[in-house]
Amino acid sequence: MSFSQQSDDADQPMAEINITPLVDVMLILLVIFIIAAPLMAQAMRVSLPEVKAAAEKVESPLTLTVQADGSMLADDQSITQDQLAPLLAQRLTQQADLVVRLAADSQTPYGTLAKILSIAQESGALRIAFATAPLRTPAP
Repeated sequence: MSFSQQSDDADQPMAEINITPLVDVMLILLVIFIIAAPLMAQAMRVSLPEVKAAAEKVESPLTLTVQADGSMLADDQSITQDQLAPLLAQRLTQQADLVVRLAADSQTPYGTLAKILSIAQESGALRIAFATAPLRTPAP
């Protein structure tokens, strides 16, 4: 890299960019962010007012767990597909906006899940959620 100019190109601008000021600014910004990041991560303490009103009761969803062999659990109680419709009808009379959480094994046949979804919809369940698990990253 030559910083001297030849006598024949005295009117030409230097074509090489000096990146030293850019690196200096980046290092200063890095130091500022390292110092400021812990300050932004602290939680603010708030003194909330106290009231006499009771907290709203949140109804729990009905969790249907379908295993690969077709067996089914409703809130950890073993049931059959024939028992599902009366159970849903009973729970929907108690709670009109019941959420049915469907957790199925990844090896469960699609036909089994389609039949369970059909029973749930025929029973009047409008809110159906599918339970999933986060992807596991392989160990290095």
